[in-house]
Amino acid sequence: MAYNEELADRVRAAFRGIRRLEEKRMMGGLTFMVNGKMCVGVLKDDLMCRIDPATHEKAVQRKGAREMDFTGKPMKGFVFVGPPGTRNKKDLKYWLDLSLAFNKTAKPSKKKKR
Repeated sequence: MAYNEELADRVRAAFRGIRRLEEKRMMGGLTFMVNGKMCVGVLKDDLMCRIDPATHEKAVQRKGAREMDFTGKPMKGFVFVGPPGTRNKKDLKYWLDLSLAFNKTAKPSKKKKR
């Protein structure tokens, strides 16, 4: 199992009703795209959140959160949240709301030329 299916189901339930929601297998996990932009993902037991870089420092201080270092280099504006930070509905909602808020202003990633 490349990603926690229970956590993915919880994200699906929370995102039910969101228009322009798409799921993509990406980075060895599952990514939820909103309006064509990466919003959150599930990688192993972690929730990956794309957040406003201005809130990054405060966000990584929350329970279960850490900088996303998927490439070996921390990426500002991306946060991994482990099980202690997503265990209850209120904590998961915090991270999903934070990611959805940034999604409204986030720029889509550039399409790669083939």
